[in-house]
Amino acid sequence: MAGTAARGCSADRVALTPPEPPDGLLGPAAIRELAAELELRPTKQLGQNFLHDANTIRRIVRTAGLAPDDVVLEVGPGLGSLTLGLLPASAAVTAVEIDPRLAARLPRTVAERRPDLADRLTVVEADALRISELPGPPPTALVANLPYNVAVPVLLHLLDLLPTLERALILVQAEVAERLAAPPGGGAYGVPSVKAAWYGEVRRAGNVGRRVFWPEPNVDSGLVALVRRPPPEGDRRATFAAVDAAFGMRRKSLRAALARWAGSPAAAETRLRAAGIDPSTRGEQLSVTDFARLAATDEVQP
Repeated sequence: MAGTAARGCSADRVALTPPEPPDGLLGPAAIRELAAELELRPTKQLGQNFLHDANTIRRIVRTAGLAPDDVVLEVGPGLGSLTLGLLPASAAVTAVEIDPRLAARLPRTVAERRPDLADRLTVVEADALRISELPGPPPTALVANLPYNVAVPVLLHLLDLLPTLERALILVQAEVAERLAAPPGGGAYGVPSVKAAWYGEVRRAGNVGRRVFWPEPNVDSGLVALVRRPPPEGDRRATFAAVDAAFGMRRKSLRAALARWAGSPAAAETRLRAAGIDPSTRGEQLSVTDFARLAATDEVQP
């Protein structure tokens, strides 16, 4: 009887272990095995929360709307969960990984699980915030599970660096997703909203719960999609300087908030009126086009 009971318990444990996905994607067991092999302890500093749910991976790839000739840029591939989903849907994937252990292991993971696609992968060991160029064909799409603490700077840096990026789909903290996609006039609208809008049309593309990650974060996540369009007329740096100034004191009127930027409150009012903007309004009421028009007005000395 004891032996039968023991065999029954063992069978129950096996039944409770989720089967490996049939298409080579990484499931929870494979994620933990890879982490143990690398003696990897995910760190908050690097924002390491690894996707382990195959259905979420498939959903992200489907939402990205990739074409067979797309060259995908992935930032922070980690153990390769999303990479394995992107490879069959694109012509090539360039993965930028800051952790040397993960960067070294990724090509072998792909070769083991999808040897037919291994030649589509290029791994770059680098900090995405510091790269100035990438090997291979220019990327056309950014698809990434971005570390929460650097998501916005990474997105803006890559959009500025790589004009060939036609679209992006990023997985970020839910609060960051809300800010990036916020329209003018709301409390979530701010610097990330305006600067992302410089590069394209931004929208929320869905919610992602915390249970699909290992380790499980203490916040939910969201997908943000961006489709590039021509920027507003004007200078990007000058426009972004005006945006930073306006939201540096977002509770104040633009006349007051832009005083240092323009040289004085009177100079700020002159520039605002020249741009057709009411000096008593606040920065959260302005679109990216409004900011570009404001930055293009002639400087007025105090």
